[in-house]
Amino acid sequence: MLAIFRKEINQFFSSPIAYIIMGVFLAAIGLLLWVFPDTSLLESGYADLGTFFNLTPYVMLFMVPAITMRSIADEVRGGTLEWLLTKPVSRWGVVGGKFLASWLLVALTLLPTLLYYVTLYQLGAPVGNIDSAGVFGSYIGLLLLGGVFVAVGVWASSLNDNQVVAFVLGVFFCFLLYVGLSALAGLSVLGGLSYYLSYFALDEQYRALGRGLIDSRNVVYLLSLIGLFLLLTVNRLSR
Repeated sequence: MLAIFRKEINQFFSSPIAYIIMGVFLAAIGLLLWVFPDTSLLESGYADLGTFFNLTPYVMLFMVPAITMRSIADEVRGGTLEWLLTKPVSRWGVVGGKFLASWLLVALTLLPTLLYYVTLYQLGAPVGNIDSAGVFGSYIGLLLLGGVFVAVGVWASSLNDNQVVAFVLGVFFCFLLYVGLSALAGLSVLGGLSYYLSYFALDEQYRALGRGLIDSRNVVYLLSLIGLFLLLTVNRLSR
């Protein structure tokens, strides 16, 4: 797994892909938070990062599949997947290495945004007048949400040898888990099923972590989703 992890990291940073994705993400979030008046933190008058944590998952819906779309599809198209599987590394090692490398890239992309917290911390009246527990709980939620999106994206990449198709499928399934389940839960015709759909929706789990109290049930659920999609990817490779 470690060899696959190093290989993926080297591929990311030896090409402009990682830098372009990270740059576009930070530019988009920066414009939304500091420039566009409708969402600007400076216009709100409050030392609150709620806007950042509300908008970032929607940007990640596109960013993460862009990172993972080549993970398996590129190996299949290039004919190197069979070569990898003949090496002394298990299928779990191949999938796990690719997953961890992509997840690390997501974490590195989010790391510079801590500057927003430091900025608002200093701008608060008095200094430090910001809900730090809620901020760090939301960051944990973002990392776990990013992990789920990465696992879904890697699985989507294993379904087809075309990177564009893998990207579209990744966006679709991430959107379905984050937004679709909540939208379905709002349908009155579902009756009691709406409660369960609402609970299993990713946005509900993410918002729960952002309240500042880390509930182990939310963490376990998100980690279980990661494990489920990694298992689906391994089973796909086995075929």
